[in-house]
Amino acid sequence: MTTTAKLSEAAVEEKLANTTGWSLQNSALTKTFVFADFVQSLQFVNRLAIAAEAAQHHPDMDIRYAKVTVTLTTHDSGGITEKDFALAQEADAVAERG
Repeated sequence: MTTTAKLSEAAVEEKLANTTGWSLQNSALTKTFVFADFVQSLQFVNRLAIAAEAAQHHPDMDIRYAKVTVTLTTHDSGGITEKDFALAQEADAVAERG
């Protein structure tokens, strides 16, 4: 299995500055998305799951009624990689499309 290179702390901070709502927690990217109701939360999770499966990069997702917290890290690389930022961007796009 090929791993993706872990980004330096400086690179993570630089890329993080170009995101909206994402933060660094416990060596992972995290963001909480808020929806109108539970059904919309589940629709978001299902759409993001399809994108994650296509990318072969799977986030942790915590569903709390109308909120979904997405956490991204690349376990094989021991930290945050380009794959995490790419999936973060996709999560934002999925949420925006509704």
